[in-house]
Amino acid sequence: MDINSKSNIMTKKILTLVCCCAAVFNTFAQPYKDPNLSAEARAKDLLSRLSLQEKAQLMEHTSPAIDRLGIPAFNWWNEALHGIGRSGTATVYPITMGLAATWDDALVERAFSAASDEARAKNNIARQNGRIRQYQCLSFWTPNINIFRDPRWGRGQETYGEDPYLTTKMGLAVVRGLQGAQGDEGIEYGSKGQYRKLLACAKHFAVHSGPEYNRHSFNLEMLPERDLWETYMPAFKALVQEGDVQEVMCAYHRFDGEPCCGNSRLLNDILRKEWGFKGLVTSDCWAINDFFNKNNHGTSDSKESAVATAVLAGTDVECGSTYRSLTDAVAQGKITEEKINESLLRLLKARFELGDFDSEDLVPWKKIGPEVIANDEHHQITLDAARKSIVLLQNKQNILPLSKTAKVAVIGPNANDSVMMWGNYNGFPRHTVTILEGMKQKGNVIGYMKACELVQNSSRPQRRNDEGPARDYGHDEALQIKTDDATKTTDKDVLDCVKDADVVVFVGGISPRVEGEEMRVTLPGFRGGDRTSIELPQIQRDMLKMLHDAGKKLVFVNCSGSAMALVPETTTCDAIVQAWYGGEAGGEALADVLYGDVNPTGKLPITFYRSTDQLPDYESYAMKGRTYRYMTEAPLWYFGYGLSYTDVRYGAPTYKNNTVSVSLTNTGKVATEELVQVYLNKQGDTDGPRATLRAYKRFVVPAGKTVKADIPLPRNSFEWWNPNTNTMNVSAGTFNVMVGPSSNPADLKSVAVTIK
Repeated sequence: MDINSKSNIMTKKILTLVCCCAAVFNTFAQPYKDPNLSAEARAKDLLSRLSLQEKAQLMEHTSPAIDRLGIPAFNWWNEALHGIGRSGTATVYPITMGLAATWDDALVERAFSAASDEARAKNNIARQNGRIRQYQCLSFWTPNINIFRDPRWGRGQETYGEDPYLTTKMGLAVVRGLQGAQGDEGIEYGSKGQYRKLLACAKHFAVHSGPEYNRHSFNLEMLPERDLWETYMPAFKALVQEGDVQEVMCAYHRFDGEPCCGNSRLLNDILRKEWGFKGLVTSDCWAINDFFNKNNHGTSDSKESAVATAVLAGTDVECGSTYRSLTDAVAQGKITEEKINESLLRLLKARFELGDFDSEDLVPWKKIGPEVIANDEHHQITLDAARKSIVLLQNKQNILPLSKTAKVAVIGPNANDSVMMWGNYNGFPRHTVTILEGMKQKGNVIGYMKACELVQNSSRPQRRNDEGPARDYGHDEALQIKTDDATKTTDKDVLDCVKDADVVVFVGGISPRVEGEEMRVTLPGFRGGDRTSIELPQIQRDMLKMLHDAGKKLVFVNCSGSAMALVPETTTCDAIVQAWYGGEAGGEALADVLYGDVNPTGKLPITFYRSTDQLPDYESYAMKGRTYRYMTEAPLWYFGYGLSYTDVRYGAPTYKNNTVSVSLTNTGKVATEELVQVYLNKQGDTDGPRATLRAYKRFVVPAGKTVKADIPLPRNSFEWWNPNTNTMNVSAGTFNVMVGPSSNPADLKSVAVTIK
């Protein structure tokens, strides 16, 4: 090689080095592009480069790309209620009420970890295609941890039931699954290659559970402080302080006169100051519009006043488009740009923590490919969850499990309905196993007939979906309750269909087509997505009585997202099974249980009342007379109840070294997984709950064997309402620690424990 060639090579190397140095210099001149800096430092630098108009745009849920600064588009609105929703093909898990019925938070975490894999894969695909749309980004508005205080609430199916402790455990599992491994306090996201997988959101803050029909104008006032702190707040507090949840969504209604999304006591005093929440608050969709709409809350006189009120109270992201008025609000002196900066800083920091600005080489989640979407592994998780969600409520003379050679007729309006099984806020599975299909795969089905509609005089419901107008179902025709030949079916037709059957499996209940969020349903017993009656629709009740009177053996499978009043059915039916909305594998799971391949272990996460007459005023949020914790009458089935194909007897409990111990004896011939439930009440507290859940744990108990069950119950489990301070704390007193298979007093055995 001659000297000139060597000189040219050296010159090229020098030029390359100079270019690299220049690139590094330019990066450090724009610190927000430096992945070695903390997310907060990067966010502060980027914030300083934005105009006021750009800031307002970035605080709407549809945050646009800002090309001059290299800011990619971002959409804060995505759904993952029970699997990735509204974004094409995805694994569909049982509705959350069904997940709660598993009482298995480890399984729930697995489900949401799988869902978060699918979420990242879908986001990666959208990025590669160069277009980020709604339901394709990394902020997920779930879990719904509102307390399901009344079974009439149509959105109760989205919650984890009526109990604060169970809701807390399930909510924490969801957050862990969605957000991925969390960095230790002080770790700078990006500097050590650690990023959040997704952002989870605790909603709807606070004290929100219907009615649907007046939520845009409803004012909740004079709620007893005990009910606020003992029932409605614990799950939110735990998700903030223990779960590191990164988003909180404020609710539609007013709380003590102020809209929740403009309520300084809720968002500033409690959430941020008292609980130390560092994440971001998003509004429910178009909730800010209710501030200035005189037909709704009407608490603000203009858009500018409304947006200023919301941001000053602590609402950082608006689902909607009214925050574009923030620039005018600043010009009118209603809010300062500095207050806007406080909110936007939280949003930008969250995006840096997700790796939204960084390359695939730095963000491991950006390498997840489409092969994880609705794959076999995830299908197995939803099958496991569906199996564990099924609750056996009645089993006269052990009619279940069915023999696989028994001649079975499957009838009823929900027997062959795949859309019903998806629930709401749903994705779209590769294949749904309906209950009819599952029964055919497993046993000897000799006939099928729809037999009747869900409700007499069925009409086509119209719905406006939660947090915006998007539909849960794929096509308009899927919204229609079909008025096919079932409307012309006679009793003789039904009896002819089942005449040779040894057993009739009737699959009824209700449907997400008629219960849900802010729906317009013109059917008897329903209003605005809520129910006015919790009884089984009369047309189904009559059909079951007719079959019973004809001498048929009846297994009633109830599909619903909520409690049903089924007193007559306890007489007309031999067995009753609660199947919820079981997801894509719900039919297979139910057949596994009905035919005995799986022993039912599901437990009710809600009370099943005897009738609508047992319910207090729907618009009252006071807990008196509500749920298993405060009702004085006996319900039809208690919270925590569920049968299996064996019987487990409990010994006398003991308490020592922060542990409850009890012996479990399986007196049957089938091994089971027994769910041991631990409840407390405090002696002398006549205003408190008669029992409240504080621990649970599953134990495998082989047939004919006895095992010892040890359940941790540390000192903080004895936190109780202190009327002297209006707070929850561990205070001295004697507690009854009650252990059993449900909250039914007849099922519980107790030991007294004194806390000093």
